[in-house]
Amino acid sequence: MTSAEPATSLGEIVASDADADAEKRAWVRGRLLAWFASHARDLPWRRTRNPYRVLVSEIMLQQTQVDRVIPHYERFLGAFPTVDALAAAPTAEVIRLWSGLGYNRRAINLQRAAQAVVERHDGTFPCSVEGLLALPGIGPYTAGAVACFAFERDVAFIDTNMRRVLHRLFIGPEGERTTASERATLAIAAAIVPPGNGWTWNQALIEFGALHCTARRPACVICPLRDRCAAAPTIQASLAMGTSKSKSTRSMPFEQTNRYARGRVVEVLRWATDTGEDEEGIRLRDLGPRVRPTFSDADIPWLYGVVEGLQRDGLARVVREDDTAYDHGEAGGDIGNPMVRLP
Repeated sequence: MTSAEPATSLGEIVASDADADAEKRAWVRGRLLAWFASHARDLPWRRTRNPYRVLVSEIMLQQTQVDRVIPHYERFLGAFPTVDALAAAPTAEVIRLWSGLGYNRRAINLQRAAQAVVERHDGTFPCSVEGLLALPGIGPYTAGAVACFAFERDVAFIDTNMRRVLHRLFIGPEGERTTASERATLAIAAAIVPPGNGWTWNQALIEFGALHCTARRPACVICPLRDRCAAAPTIQASLAMGTSKSKSTRSMPFEQTNRYARGRVVEVLRWATDTGEDEEGIRLRDLGPRVRPTFSDADIPWLYGVVEGLQRDGLARVVREDDTAYDHGEAGGDIGNPMVRLP
């Protein structure tokens, strides 16, 4: 008579899976930290733990490449070396110093956060994620980044690069059926932060996503994490077949978008202020041809909508000669020819 093998309990299976996950996390940590030790770029914001300087870098790095940010970062801090200096600066000067980075609303949000630090905290930054989140214009990623990179808190946060690396390693390739929720990815990020070494780990994760595990051409063949990466087989097969995601429809030329027009309006106003050409601003109808070469009277409602949006975001000021409101849905509304200037 043979004896039967005892049945494996659900608890044992769960414990086994947990042990395997912990072992993989430890393996990934060791490999990635070793990679970072050899490949880390010498970036100015990595040489400081000053929360103001860290915040400036994090805001600038949102949707802007590192090489573009470095000269602007140094110039901006030269003009506003402390949180008090930025808080007290004229908004128009802050926007002027932001020139060339785009997404000018970031400059406004940065100054608002600086003003809150000065007014609510006597110029001393909160060191917790919760305290940083209470500042205007600061979201979960930025709050986590400042807490980690300025105060060396072992906290988890994710940006696009970090999310991509973690998803590929532990879940698989990004796709409509496999993409994990933000909460699930953040849970993975929290579980893998090494105690006492969050600063280096999070810097390494960002760097790996920016330089190695990129969105379009990940270097899987020479990847130090390939052996344990859930997405590696699929990605390598796709690259071998030369497949890639492509858009079947043409997008609108950037020069025709409202985003371009917003940036162009701010640039023209900034130039007019710097040169003294129009210190009081520029008339809406004079501004039009400098924003869009093909501008005509038919474009006036569109341009008025653009400058109104900038005014709502604190990036421009529309000065009307009367209080007549304009309803965008009303044909023939009298916009007039208001003055537009920096705030």
